[in-house]
Amino acid sequence: MQHLSPMIPKELMTIAEKVRNQQRLSFDDGLQILLHPDLLAVGQLANLVRERLHGDITYYNKNLHLNATNVCEAGCLFCSFARLEEGMPSAYTMSLEQAKQWIEQRVKPGMTEIHIVNGLNPNLSWEYYLDLLRMIRSSFPQLHIKAFTAVEIHYFSEKYGKSYAEVLEELVEAGLGSLPGGGAEIFAPRARRKLCGDKVDADGWLEVHRVAHTLGLYSNCTMLYGTIERPEERVDHLMRLRSLQDETGGFQAFIPLAYHPENNRLGKIPAPTATDDLRLIALSRLMLDNIPHIKAYWVMLGVKVAQLAQRFGSNDMDGTVTEEKIYHMAGSASPNALTESELRRLIESAGRRPVERSTTYQIIEPVQHAAG
Repeated sequence: MQHLSPMIPKELMTIAEKVRNQQRLSFDDGLQILLHPDLLAVGQLANLVRERLHGDITYYNKNLHLNATNVCEAGCLFCSFARLEEGMPSAYTMSLEQAKQWIEQRVKPGMTEIHIVNGLNPNLSWEYYLDLLRMIRSSFPQLHIKAFTAVEIHYFSEKYGKSYAEVLEELVEAGLGSLPGGGAEIFAPRARRKLCGDKVDADGWLEVHRVAHTLGLYSNCTMLYGTIERPEERVDHLMRLRSLQDETGGFQAFIPLAYHPENNRLGKIPAPTATDDLRLIALSRLMLDNIPHIKAYWVMLGVKVAQLAQRFGSNDMDGTVTEEKIYHMAGSASPNALTESELRRLIESAGRRPVERSTTYQIIEPVQHAAG
């Protein structure tokens, strides 16, 4: 039986009782958690929920990140990855053969997932994306394809004159296995208009995931924090995700994404601190009572904060990743990849038990080697 410390501040006791009794937290509860100065007390509440759900397990997987093009006609102020046009410095688009060679050079034995996110490239045909998935499915059948954010699905729908369902059904037929959670940014219209006003709005993002879940696809969800959003807008974002999850049950994991300030047009805003990161992880675990997993994305947080997050509500550290570009182009100082042994060591030294998972959170049993 889990017990709360007697050191929980009296202002948090009502929330603590709700957590103990597995009652849903309100908007006001979320705002109080976000603004309360006692980070350790907040973390203890989140850890109570985390251990109730997952015990001492921290999940990881063996995955690979592919960004086939960074040409993008959206002008998000926080983005350091995209280039507006072909021919600009650092702009690139892989041919299918180049993408195949890129994967061949990096895929490792036992790898189970490829994660694909691209820019909104106005020069590519619909067949390019279908052929990319077909190539991966044919050449690397061991890899589950988690690809294309809701922003990309919306873009495909508008550009190629298809409904969300038609886009998703054709992608699934070509090899798509699930959706990543990117592009949610912050749902609040005030902030979203300023940050990324020329891409799909919050209602559209949520609708893409609603349709995906209806079609039987699992997906993740995210929130970008640390730019111009207000505390109440963070809580509102979580509640909108929670509401859709009540409806569909299709979200597997929530990933808070910290803003990184280098090489973009929001560069004067300082990056979130470690305490900001841990508080957001804890808030997420406490508010998202119906989303099973909270991921501490080590690429974004750095490995040390990602370790600490395993005591603040997170139960997942993502995977080996293998050549992440988006956050490193924004100044991330984390490694470009981790080996499985490095990930397991980090999890174990945080006092958690590492368990390898598939994209859909099926446990992958370790290979048993015969003695001698």
